[in-house]
Amino acid sequence: MKKLFVFRAVCCALALTITLTEARSMDETQTLNARQRGIVTIAAFTANGDLEKLKPALHDGLEAGLTVNEIKEVLVQLYAYTGFPRSLNGIGVFMAVLDERKARGIRDEEGREPSPLPANLDRDAYGARVRAELAGWKSIPAPSGYQLFTPAIDAFLKQHLFADIFARDNLDHQSRELATIAALAAMPGLGAQLRFHLGAAMNTGLSPAQLRDFIAVLDAGVGKKEAVEAGKVLDAVLAARSGQAR
Repeated sequence: MKKLFVFRAVCCALALTITLTEARSMDETQTLNARQRGIVTIAAFTANGDLEKLKPALHDGLEAGLTVNEIKEVLVQLYAYTGFPRSLNGIGVFMAVLDERKARGIRDEEGREPSPLPANLDRDAYGARVRAELAGWKSIPAPSGYQLFTPAIDAFLKQHLFADIFARDNLDHQSRELATIAALAAMPGLGAQLRFHLGAAMNTGLSPAQLRDFIAVLDAGVGKKEAVEAGKVLDAVLAARSGQAR
């Protein structure tokens, strides 16, 4: 009888452990973690040029566990979406933040540098493939629209953004897409681009609930107007994906 009681107690403890583990796993798919939230605010304030708010966002990102090189990578990537001036301004603020933290005796983790790109990399083909994967396309479609009207911009998108930048492996594609949607949401008039990249963010593994949390981060830390507009775009993306799944 005593052995049976012990056996049942062990089974109950094991079941509780499994339940708690599943709950934690489920919670991780419902919300962004601290590092991801740091990427959102850093990217948003770099994009909208609010350098006063960018400074504490950078501090918070480092405290949340982002490495120096990961934040550098976010700021470098953003020039493709926000332009060199905003990117360089963000880098300047980050340099000042690091100097300030160093003076206070804080030693932030540098993180790793990106691996060198293969010398024989076909950047056009690689970039086209990455863009297709982010878009969720099963195959690379024939050029159309702006690609035919201005082939140069399509070449830059494939060879530079989706090859030179996205191939830098010290920041994963999910983090890059999170930075991208934060930047796009922080700038007006970019609903079409935000729609594409919200879909791309989901294709990298971010859940609808995590993207709802992304909207909440915008609302709490960036601006209610930005959150409302981004929320409308997200609603449209989720509705379209739901329709495709039927």
